[in-house]
Amino acid sequence: MAENRNVVVKIGSALLANSDLLTPRFGFMQRLLEDVARLRNEGYNVILCSSGAVALGLKIVGETPETAGVSDKQAAAACGMPLLLNAYKQVGHEYGFEIAQVLLTLGDFEHHRRFLNTRNTVHRLLEAGVVPIVNENDSITTEEIRVGDNDRLAAKVAQMVGAKDFVILTCVDGLYDRNPDEPGAELVEEVRDVGEYMAATTGTSTLGTGGMTTKLKAANMAQEAGCTTYIANGEYERPLSAVLNGERRCTKCLPHPNPMSGKDGWIANRLQMAGSIEVAKELADELVQNKRSIHREDIQAMDGDFTRGDVLHLYDTDGVERARGLSDFTSEEIRVMIVNPETPPEQLLGYQTKGEIIRANNLVMLDNRHLLWDAPAGMTASP
Repeated sequence: MAENRNVVVKIGSALLANSDLLTPRFGFMQRLLEDVARLRNEGYNVILCSSGAVALGLKIVGETPETAGVSDKQAAAACGMPLLLNAYKQVGHEYGFEIAQVLLTLGDFEHHRRFLNTRNTVHRLLEAGVVPIVNENDSITTEEIRVGDNDRLAAKVAQMVGAKDFVILTCVDGLYDRNPDEPGAELVEEVRDVGEYMAATTGTSTLGTGGMTTKLKAANMAQEAGCTTYIANGEYERPLSAVLNGERRCTKCLPHPNPMSGKDGWIANRLQMAGSIEVAKELADELVQNKRSIHREDIQAMDGDFTRGDVLHLYDTDGVERARGLSDFTSEEIRVMIVNPETPPEQLLGYQTKGEIIRANNLVMLDNRHLLWDAPAGMTASP
C-alpha cells in the first residue's frame, strides 16, 4: 500500500440524496465511483466519508428534514444506511472493486487505543484493495458522544491514515469571500490561514449538518497533518481527478509547511472538549519558550468532568486558548489535590505519583496554527 497516495473524500448529503424524493442519486454515484476507479488505477488508495444515511431513511420513518427530531434521525440512519451501502456496492461492482462499511463514534477518535485500532482496520482494508466507506454511527450516537458533522470526521480520518489529499465534495465551487448569493462574491482559490475566512461562512444545506464553517474547521485539522484540502463542487464529470489534477476551479487549503507529528496532531485536533484548565498569562507565555509540566499549583480554574488520558484545553487568564495536553489524572483527583495544596499528592491519592497534571511531553502549544476554542463559561476558580 502506497501511504503517500492516500486520498480521503467527503461527500455531502445533498449530492447523494434527491432533496425532494429522498432517494439515492445514482447518476452522481456513477460518476463518483467511476472516478474512484480511475484514481485506484493510478495508484491511489481512496477512502470515502459518506453522508446520506439519514436523508435516505427519512421517508421510511415518515419524516422530512424539516420535521425530524433526534430520535427520528437516529431511526432514519438505521433505515438509510443499508440503502446507501447497497447503492455503493452495486455501482462499485460495475468498476470491479469491493466496499466496506466503517461506522465510528466520537470515542473512536478521542481515545488513543481505539484511534489506533480503527486506523489498523482501515489500513487492512486498503491493503486488501477494498474501498472503506466511513460514516458516523448516527443510529446510536447522542449529542454528548457524537462528532456532529462528517466534514471534521473526514479530516480526522485523513489525519489517521496519513493522507496527502483531502477532497470535500459539496454543492458549491468552494469558499467565497462572502455569501455566494451576494452580488460580487468571489471564489477564494487558495487559503493558507482559514481563520481569515471564518466570519464569511454561515448557513447549512437542507439535508446536511454542516456548512462552510465545518469545512474550514476540517481543513484546518488537515493542514496541521500536512494534508492539502480541496473544497469543490461535486456536480461535474470526474469530480475527484479533475480537482486533484488542477483542471477546474475549487478552493485549495494549503498544508502547514511544518506538520505536527502523529501524536501531537492527535492531541491538538479535538472534536469535543473533555475539560479545561486556566493558568496565569505569564506562565502561558513562558511555556511557548520553555515547555514544562503543569502542576496543581499552576491551575487557577478548571472545568469539566474527565478521566485520565483525556485531552485538556489550557487557557490563560485572558481567556485565550494556548495549549492542549493529556491529563494524568481524573477531574476528581485534580480537585482533591487543588483543595489540599499542602498535602503530598501520593498521600491524597493513595499511590505513588509526581503530581504532574500534564507532563511536558504530552503538552502541545497551539502557536497560532489552530482555530482556537472559546473558554467554557462554567470554569470555576481554584481555592
